[in-house]
Amino acid sequence: MATKLLSLTCIRKERFSERYPLVRKHLTRSRDGGGGSSSETAAFEIDDPISRAVFQVLGMTCSACAGSVEKAIKRLPGIHDAVIDALNNRAQILFYPNSVDVETICETIEDAGFEASLIENEANERSRQVCRIRINGMTCTSCSSTIERVLQSVNGVQRAHVALAIEEAEIHYDPRLLSYDRLLEEIENAGFEAVLISTGEDVSKIDLKIDGELTDESMKVIERSLEALPGVQSVEISHGTDKISVLYKPDVTGPRNFIQVIESTVFGHSGHIKATIFSEGGVGRESQKQGEIKQYYKSFLWSLVFTVPVFLTAMVFMYIPGIKDLLMFKVINMLTVGEIIRCVLATPVQFVIGWRFYTGSYKALRRGSANMDVLIALGTNAAYFYSLYTVLRAATSPDFKGVDFFETSAMLISFIILGKYLEVMAKGKTSQAIAKLMNLAPDTAILLSLDKEGNVTGEEEIDGRLIQKNDVIKIVPGAKVASDGYVIWGQSHVNESMITGEARPVAKRKGDTVIGGTLNENGVLHVKVTRVGSESALAQIVRLVESAQLAKAPVQKLADRISKFFVPLVIFLSFSTWLAWFLAGKLHWYPESWIPSSMDSFELALQFGISVMVIACPCALGLATPTAVMVGTGVGASQGVLIKGGQALERAHKVNCIVFDKTGTLTMGKPVVVKTKLLKNMVLREFYELVAATEVNSEHPLAKAIVEYAKKFRDDEENPAWPEACDFVSITGKGVKATVKGREIMVGNKNLMNDHKVIIPDDAEELLADSEDMAQTGILVSINSELIGVLSVSDPLKPSAREAISILKSMNIKSIMVTGDNWGTANSIAREVGIDSVIAEAKPEQKAEKVKELQAAGHVVAMVGDGINDSPALVAADVGMAIGAGTDIAIEAADIVLMKSNLEDVITAIDLSRKTFSRIRLNYVWALGYNLMGIPIAAGVLFPGTRFRLPPWIAGAAMAASSVSVVCCSLLLKNYKRPKKLDHLEIREIQVERV
Repeated sequence: MATKLLSLTCIRKERFSERYPLVRKHLTRSRDGGGGSSSETAAFEIDDPISRAVFQVLGMTCSACAGSVEKAIKRLPGIHDAVIDALNNRAQILFYPNSVDVETICETIEDAGFEASLIENEANERSRQVCRIRINGMTCTSCSSTIERVLQSVNGVQRAHVALAIEEAEIHYDPRLLSYDRLLEEIENAGFEAVLISTGEDVSKIDLKIDGELTDESMKVIERSLEALPGVQSVEISHGTDKISVLYKPDVTGPRNFIQVIESTVFGHSGHIKATIFSEGGVGRESQKQGEIKQYYKSFLWSLVFTVPVFLTAMVFMYIPGIKDLLMFKVINMLTVGEIIRCVLATPVQFVIGWRFYTGSYKALRRGSANMDVLIALGTNAAYFYSLYTVLRAATSPDFKGVDFFETSAMLISFIILGKYLEVMAKGKTSQAIAKLMNLAPDTAILLSLDKEGNVTGEEEIDGRLIQKNDVIKIVPGAKVASDGYVIWGQSHVNESMITGEARPVAKRKGDTVIGGTLNENGVLHVKVTRVGSESALAQIVRLVESAQLAKAPVQKLADRISKFFVPLVIFLSFSTWLAWFLAGKLHWYPESWIPSSMDSFELALQFGISVMVIACPCALGLATPTAVMVGTGVGASQGVLIKGGQALERAHKVNCIVFDKTGTLTMGKPVVVKTKLLKNMVLREFYELVAATEVNSEHPLAKAIVEYAKKFRDDEENPAWPEACDFVSITGKGVKATVKGREIMVGNKNLMNDHKVIIPDDAEELLADSEDMAQTGILVSINSELIGVLSVSDPLKPSAREAISILKSMNIKSIMVTGDNWGTANSIAREVGIDSVIAEAKPEQKAEKVKELQAAGHVVAMVGDGINDSPALVAADVGMAIGAGTDIAIEAADIVLMKSNLEDVITAIDLSRKTFSRIRLNYVWALGYNLMGIPIAAGVLFPGTRFRLPPWIAGAAMAASSVSVVCCSLLLKNYKRPKKLDHLEIREIQVERV
């Protein structure tokens, strides 16, 4: 089996612990604790990647059945492991896809006498592609649930999430089985408008527009010229628009190269043609949302033009002498002028302005479901067509007396459109966080030209989208950084608050990294670009926030379950209400004095039935959770707390126990050597040369601190060349050893020395004890199995650590520290910050085991860490929180990323999740309250005792108000302020840093 190298940054959370269980260390070169080894590695070596499949196995009754299934599966070639859960009828199989496939496994289970069906298969994970689609026309959770069912029924779709609040779908599918065009077609066949936002292919894609006299032949030449460029994967020409789409590798080439190739092409007398970045000019999310707002506003204004006269003639003018006589003038038989006016004005409202509800109802009923449009159409049609019946009956009968409800249908539609207008406006504000992030990138950049010596030879202002990797750009004071990179010249302070939430400007000088979209304050910087487009930090944050807003919180399942039977139940209740009041009137179960003088028992029953139908609103239930999650994740991003979806947000508010890593989490993560004690006569420069030559192979912070300290003895060199270290070995949890200049050097803790029979004298033991008492890490150094020296390394605590732990205690959250460092140092640090429970000398897998023990004891556990060795624990925890300055793998494995690397943001994340979920609960009170209280009132339960009845148009207004109330309630989260205690904490932290 071929060996493959897996980049650390490519491991996602769900794959880290499950998809690659047979991971071998390919190059270990770091440590944990007192010179011990940590799990940071340069690469992993993996034999033929393992895939995971989960089957449902029916027919198992006891452990013997599970044993027979396991035995049958393990007989197959290519099976790594099989876990059978007889209680839940599940089987999880880890297998090598090159040796066995899921069909064979399924057949084997069935041959053993059980029924098997595949639930989940990761064998085709690498062929998975993700596309995002904007969906127009959804009105409630019934619509979003229907679209999800339609998409998931398509062969090749692995997962589909539809977000009602942002009107988007994220679909994971196998491109070998279907294309995104098929997905668009399925959504449109379900009755909705679908617009492709992005696919997996769009990661490095740019659209260019060509101006000039072009022929088909010239376009073909341009296409061939672009395809010939290194790094270009494909070129697509859209005929009729002169648009060229180029899919390329940003590490190799970029848009300026494409424009140069296009413009250097000359055709006959046409001269040079010009290429620019293609501008979509108004089909983006924001412009589409603005168009929708304008459409609802226009519809509402037109509805008012017709509805106000209908309302006045029905409710106001009938009580004004003179005008009343005119309106009551009979034209034909019993048909009055007022009825004709109301009929003429209500008709365009019903069939023109309200046409959207007919189309929505038709599409919903055609796919076998019912949504809010069905309720509105039924309610308004009942009112309109009964009124039309009374008009026709009055025109043909000399003695008919009836009441029309034209004002009911017209006012219902007007109020509902007003509600939708307010709802769309409010929903647009819930996603402002993404819009603000996307607008951070500057439109232009100053590109520098350099000679071979690195001197600036010229500068040019270019479109910011034309920046390529390895460009050198100039950032003047007051300008935004155009792209991610590092400073090669100059020094300044950069305000990164728009990305990290950190209010203090950060000093930048040669070698420091800068983030695109941040603001340069007071100096000129020359920056070499390292990441552009979708690779940039800003693009990744936007993508993370978008994904978070698409992901459903588990609490939303309540609304999804209700929505399945909500509309049919309302229709049943509405019909039952009408029938009950109608029969009660016909059978004289209530006195005739209850019936208003303007109507009969049938019309009274009809009003009650229509009111029930239009007051019930499934929209509010569907918006209760996603709008709050959208605002909460957006607020979190502005505070430097990136929350990966509603599920993480929901779990965080339940956290009652937090496990902290020590190095880089509770401490600054920048240890320094504070003391050196030699036990034998030796020149200190020679001693550190040998130690540095050994430690330079490790990436652990302690090793780096020792190497940095050793440089002080080589003042003549900025990056000294250390002697070659042979036979380098890292011993997990203990230390490292190597042969340098023919001598065996060991650097590590007491366990390392004891394992290699190195005698530790009493004075060395005393030095170690003193270091531990002072919260320092003692590191032993031996040469040729003789102890030569003791180093004391200190990693200062973060200024806010003690106060943060104290605040967590006041929130009834237990704090535990788990570290690979020795017990003495760990206990000393714990005492200093106020943590009572400590686990020391823990290996990475032991950290994860401790998390699982706490979970088994009934705790909801959050893990806060920053290193690769924390990743297993981050995955195992209910909520993983990664320090933003930590490694890519830790950030990838975590549920929440703390961009500022401050401990107070742990409190912010938990407090924000609690506030968000209290808002979700309040939203459900609004949504369910309107329905649970409104439906009985609309049905007339108060009428017998109070004669109070809810007119249908007021019921419609209440329905519209319920959705608006829920969205506005969520929007109040935008005013979120983190706990005041944290502000004092930050002030103190600034003062400490200045000192």
